[in-house]
Amino acid sequence: MEQLNYFKKVALLFLIISGYNNAYAQGVRFISSNTEDKIDVKVDGKLFTTFVFSDTLEKPILFPVKTADGLTITRGFPFKVRAGERTDHPHHQGIWFTYENVNNIDFWNNSYAIAPEKKSAYGWIRNVKIGVMKNGSQKGRLSFTANWEKQNQTILLKEKTTLIFSGTCNSRTIDRITTLTAQKDSVHFYDAKDALLGIRVTKELEIPSNEVENFSDSHGNIATVSPKQNGATGNYLTSQGKTGNDAWGTRGNWCVLYGTMNNEPVSVAIIDNPLNPGYPAYWHARGYGLFAVNPLGQKIFSNGKEIMNLTLKPGQSVTFRYRMLITSGKKITADELNKQAAVFSIVK
Repeated sequence: MEQLNYFKKVALLFLIISGYNNAYAQGVRFISSNTEDKIDVKVDGKLFTTFVFSDTLEKPILFPVKTADGLTITRGFPFKVRAGERTDHPHHQGIWFTYENVNNIDFWNNSYAIAPEKKSAYGWIRNVKIGVMKNGSQKGRLSFTANWEKQNQTILLKEKTTLIFSGTCNSRTIDRITTLTAQKDSVHFYDAKDALLGIRVTKELEIPSNEVENFSDSHGNIATVSPKQNGATGNYLTSQGKTGNDAWGTRGNWCVLYGTMNNEPVSVAIIDNPLNPGYPAYWHARGYGLFAVNPLGQKIFSNGKEIMNLTLKPGQSVTFRYRMLITSGKKITADELNKQAAVFSIVK
């Protein structure tokens, strides 16, 4: 509690001194498509990202995602294959929010690549309904609801999410606040590796590697990741000082992936919130371009020393809060991320 009060004091001081970038904030505008289930998010008139929520996808996503300078940080596959990019893990699409094991149903690994006879083991997040969509001179707010369903359309969870977008001349920010509410049955988030908020980045932000690696999901499906001479420049840093591949499976209140694109420093940071379950979260940060935060899958990350099985009874809810900060033009520092974490710690 004393640590939280300290964070709040630091956050308030930072807000006063910096004006929380309001002096440099740029306007946010939403543009809905007339023909497709998608909404463009523009900052200062430039595309930041697109919220895509068609029921033909297994989950709603943000894709593509761009820096303030217009560089695309998300991998193109499976929508747009780019030269030199990997084509593994077709469920890694843009930015997403799912979980591997909800009442033994896998929401994380579902994609078009799952054979029809195996689909019953995988969940679907659909029936997205847009709520508030508010433009702003300093930030824009988009809210939606969705159902976490079995293949037979039984609803396990109702999701209510608010996305707050903002930007400056060299940064873009997404605050995500998601509340999940159990419906008719109790819902168990069984301790699992693949979760919760994830992004799959483009080739330049991967960690350089000469290894061939095989990854298996909970159903035994194998994805092979081959080495690529693709100009990878990425590296991880956590709030606890872990770097590179050593960041995977460690805790921290923030983690940043940074590298170089078009000879320009670019970084993607995810910041945890003290009110989240499992804080500070574990980082499911892979060198091949998967960057995710997972507060609930503790057994595999701790080598069995910890375990967290979250249960919601019918009508009970859980809320998750995360900030994603994307910077370009200069390398972000640990001190700057600590200040961001202090500011975000007061978000409820």
